Amino acid sequence: MNTFELCCHLLSRAMLSLQRPLLVVLLYLLLPCSHSRTLWYNNGFHYQDISNGNRNEEIYFNGISLHVESSQHSVSATRGSSATLPCHYHYEPELSAPRRTRVKWSWLPSNIINTPKAVVQETEVMVAMGNHHRTYGSFKGRVRLRRSAPGDMSLVINELQLNDTGRYRCEVIDGLEDDSVTVDLELRGVVFPYFSKKGRYHYNFFRAQRACQDQDATLATFEQLFTAWEEGLDWCNAGWLADGTVQYPIHAPRDGCGGNLAPGVRSYGHRHRLLHHYDAFCFSATVKGQYEYILK
Repeated sequence: MNTFELCCHLLSRAMLSLQRPLLVVLLYLLLPCSHSRTLWYNNGFHYQDISNGNRNEEIYFNGISLHVESSQHSVSATRGSSATLPCHYHYEPELSAPRRTRVKWSWLPSNIINTPKAVVQETEVMVAMGNHHRTYGSFKGRVRLRRSAPGDMSLVINELQLNDTGRYRCEVIDGLEDDSVTVDLELRGVVFPYFSKKGRYHYNFFRAQRACQDQDATLATFEQLFTAWEEGLDWCNAGWLADGTVQYPIHAPRDGCGGNLAPGVRSYGHRHRLLHHYDAFCFSATVKGQYEYILK
C-alpha cells in the first residue's frame, strides 16, 4: 500500500469511527484523496485537471480562448515593393490587461505547396515576444511586425524577391493555447514559354530552372500558368513548372495541339526531373510595359 492509499484508508476509518474529528480535518486538508480537483496556474488561465481512468491526468483549456484571424487570405504585390500580410489576434472574452504572447511567422514556398505525398517543413521567417524578435535566412533585415494596434501581428516584407511567393503562417502562442492563420503571397508579373536554341524539348527540370534564372525569372507555378491561360496564353509545347509537373495551355485545340478536347491547361503530370526533357514556363515580375499573348 502506497502513501496515498494509506492516508485514504486512515481517513475512511476515522470517518467511520467518528471519534477522531481532528484527524479527519487534518487529512482532508493535506491529502488530495479525490481525483477531481481544480488547478489554477499563474498565467491567468483556468484549467481543469481530470483523470482518464488510468490515473493519467490530462489538462484541457477551460477559460479564455485565443483567436487568430486575417482580413485577407491572399496578397498580391510587385517585385521590389513591400507587402503586408494581415494577422490579428484577440481573446474571448476580452482580457482586462494585456498578456505576454509569442508570435511565429513561417513560410511554405509556392513550388512545394501542391507537391503530392511530399514531406515538407515550413521555413521560419520571424519569431517575436514583446520587444524582442529574430529573423531568419533571406528574410533577415527585410521583415518586421506592423503592430499598428493591440493584437496586430501583421508581417511587413520589404524589397520583395521572386522567391518570396508562397504560403505564410501566422501562429500566436500563449502558454498551452495557440492558434494560427495562413496568407498566400503572390507577385504580379508575366508567364512566358522558353526553349533551347537547339530546338524544343532539350531541358530536364534542373536545366529548365537554370534557363529561367538566366532570364532573371523562375519556373512558373501552376496558379501562375493558369492565370496566364485565362489572360490568353496559347502554347502547344509542353514545359516544366515549379512543382515538377509538365503542362501547356491551350485556347484553340487543333490537330497535334490539344486534340479535340475543350480549351484548358493540359497536364502530363509529374515527370522524372532528370531523365525527361521538355521546354520551360518561366515567370518574371520585372517585365515593363504591355504584353499580349499570341497563338503559336
